[in-house]
Amino acid sequence: MGFTVRLRPRRARRASAARPRVALAVAAAVAAAATAAGQSPKQDQRPTFRAATNFVMTNVIVRDAAGRFVPGLTPRDFVVTEDGVPQTIERFVPITGGRVMGDLAAGRPARRAEGLVLPESRAEQSPGRIFVIFIDDLHLQPADTIAARRVLAMIRDVVVTERDLVALVSTGFSGIATGLTYDYGHARLNEAIGRVMGSADTPADILDLPESSEGVSKLRHNVHVAFRTAYGLLDQLGPVTDRRKTFLYVSSGYAFNPFEDSRYERAKEQYDWRSLPGSTPPGGHTASSRWENPYASSGQQFAETDLAVQLAELARAARRANVVFYPIDPRGLVAGPPIGERLTVPEWNAWITTSTSTLQILAEETGGTAIVHTNDFRRGLQRVAAETSDYYMVGYHSTNPDPMRVRRLVEVTVPGRPDLELLYRREYRLAR
Repeated sequence: MGFTVRLRPRRARRASAARPRVALAVAAAVAAAATAAGQSPKQDQRPTFRAATNFVMTNVIVRDAAGRFVPGLTPRDFVVTEDGVPQTIERFVPITGGRVMGDLAAGRPARRAEGLVLPESRAEQSPGRIFVIFIDDLHLQPADTIAARRVLAMIRDVVVTERDLVALVSTGFSGIATGLTYDYGHARLNEAIGRVMGSADTPADILDLPESSEGVSKLRHNVHVAFRTAYGLLDQLGPVTDRRKTFLYVSSGYAFNPFEDSRYERAKEQYDWRSLPGSTPPGGHTASSRWENPYASSGQQFAETDLAVQLAELARAARRANVVFYPIDPRGLVAGPPIGERLTVPEWNAWITTSTSTLQILAEETGGTAIVHTNDFRRGLQRVAAETSDYYMVGYHSTNPDPMRVRRLVEVTVPGRPDLELLYRREYRLAR
């Protein structure tokens, strides 16, 4: 079977204009003839359409009114919707005490996503959790080094087990960067603990740091370094869907515009400014509103707003990667300003409140708990161990047919128990 192609002669005046179309027609006809000649008449010529589905896995923590984990739930107790469309639960794995109790939903297993390559676990062990111990030593003062090492030792003893995958990363001069691996005997963690050294600027250093139009530029730079490091880790953890992923975030928090009154007083002393009425500042200008505190005006009054926006972006990235943040402030309970620091009590308290509130925001926006304003770190870490050991893994293949809808909203409910609190990833994005 074949095609016969005949070209009729055309008039000379239309030959040049018709040549491109004729060439295309000939090429198409010849290709079709060659294809048809090489096929058997008995073969099915119907086109084949292939559709790809996206498997979604989320960890759901179910708590009662007292904050305790609720065990014993089944797939029939849960309702999962994506963009308002009900989904069929195809994987449901209860995790109790860090142990996998078995898949209670019959369905296709989750395909392994490309991206982070996980090492093989020991045959006798069930897959554990993923912990990223994020040591933000750029925001730990040198005087807090011993306290930070003590907290890391408690994390080693209370939270991490040999079934867990652990990565350790620092943001500053400690130079800690270990890949995700099983830490048998806590060898890597013990080595990292001995290398931790806080390098944040002290309050006295902050008063002498150079200023820019947006405040103390070094403080902003350090925050950007810490967040950029966290973003990189979240990108690598995003494709992993079959493990509980936790950020243990050891830091003293952030502030863009601390000690504004003391910084202004320091600047007046350094440049011999005078703000009293009737005084003559340098240059012969009379004292006026020009000599009011510039660190509370111009562009710096939006410093807290800028910081809140950046925290919100980091929290959104964590939710997309299904990662929970547990920030830990190793300073514990903080009293008044140290003796010898020329700081007022109100601005010291404002600095402590701002820095710790940034850690609380990261925890609340990702479903974790912030261990701040306390010296009982063991109790807080025991709660972390419990919350990362008791949860449900819920998976489904998305039935959303629109590939252009990159951002997907997920809702998980237990209709029969409206009194329960559910913590889970509420959105995800399709891989492009």
